[in-house]
Amino acid sequence: MNIYQKKRAKPTVPIITLIDILAILLIFFIVTTTFKKRESLVKVNLPKASEMAAEGDETQRVALSLSKDGEVSLGNEVIEMDSLPLALLRFSETNDAGLELKADEGAPLGLMVEVWDAVTKAGLEIGELPLRILLDN
Repeated sequence: MNIYQKKRAKPTVPIITLIDILAILLIFFIVTTTFKKRESLVKVNLPKASEMAAEGDETQRVALSLSKDGEVSLGNEVIEMDSLPLALLRFSETNDAGLELKADEGAPLGLMVEVWDAVTKAGLEIGELPLRILLDN
């Protein structure tokens, strides 16, 4: 007795179809991914200029100085932040000289913004308040 047995085909995984699906998924994920922007978490001290072309501005100016400790001075007088707009208004009415902003490299940025706000409250324009860079010699 000869019994004929049908050979079973081995189960196969359709590799070509899976590769197509994986390629489509890869393209989808690449297109829809939003990349995180790198943000600096390190405090940076800005470099000082050792050589710089000097401008021909010979205008007499009085220094509005900011220290790294948060002190503000107009000329030789230390001024509190609350009274700075009034002092700047009095200065602009009594003096013909312009102002220049001299900020220490360690001065907080928030203090500089407060000074610019006080300058605006005093009726002066920030464009008339140059920031001077002191050169290392």
